[in-house]
Amino acid sequence: MKKKAFSILTAFIVLAGVGSADEVSVNLRFFDLIQGQEIRASQILPRLKEKRIVLVGEHHTRQSHHQAQLQVIRLLHEAGVQVAIGLEMFRSDSQIVLNRWVSGDIDKTAFQRIYYDNWNFAWPLYGMIFEYARDEKIPLVGLNVPRDITRQVARDGFKSLSDEQKAKLSHITCRVDKEYMDYIRKAFGAHAHGNLNFIYFCEAQLVWDNAMAVSALDYLTANPNAVMVILAGTGHVRKQAIPAQISKRSDIPYAVMLPEVPGSIERTTISSEDADYIFLDPS
Repeated sequence: MKKKAFSILTAFIVLAGVGSADEVSVNLRFFDLIQGQEIRASQILPRLKEKRIVLVGEHHTRQSHHQAQLQVIRLLHEAGVQVAIGLEMFRSDSQIVLNRWVSGDIDKTAFQRIYYDNWNFAWPLYGMIFEYARDEKIPLVGLNVPRDITRQVARDGFKSLSDEQKAKLSHITCRVDKEYMDYIRKAFGAHAHGNLNFIYFCEAQLVWDNAMAVSALDYLTANPNAVMVILAGTGHVRKQAIPAQISKRSDIPYAVMLPEVPGSIERTTISSEDADYIFLDPS
């Protein structure tokens, strides 16, 4: 993104505070991959309010992607939707800390220590989302599995897990088919697995996708009036990943949003088979 455009969007977030849905709609623009046209927040809001899950993708180091995620959350929250935020960034075993953060029972310094135990990317990239959730009392839900499990699967395969480890993956199976392997090559690139066995790398990604889908559905079952906005990397958000695992378990409606990434994620390079909408670079 151009530096000037980034500064304008950053200034909007800072000056607007929690703002209003009307203010948010000024900046949010989407490309509807089904209808093949650009739309604004005022047009997309009624559609999102009909969903139970809204998956909003990111490149982890792109500040503009996280700003757009925050605006989607604000748009729904200020329209009266009972929003919960599902997080790839947090393991499910950190849920107690997430609850304490939202309720105001833990300070930022202590919460950041837990954040960095869960995630490797800088706090300032995500801090505005966590702070908005705390200010507005929006539930935060850890969707991920213990990292030792995914690391072991990527290194030695799903079959290497002990019975105790598999017990932590309730209702999660790991059968990688050719279609999913083709998807992983497309989404992550043939080089993404480095020196790892490619099938094991696919198994690790599938465990990740399965776990996040199961955790999201468990939360929505317990909170039948909630709509979950899932924040995760673009490789997990595409319809072939988390959404496919959701569809195997439930018929609840969802929408998938991917960020515009020149040369990678554009209206000419992906289709409605990958996502429903692209949120457009404000530049």
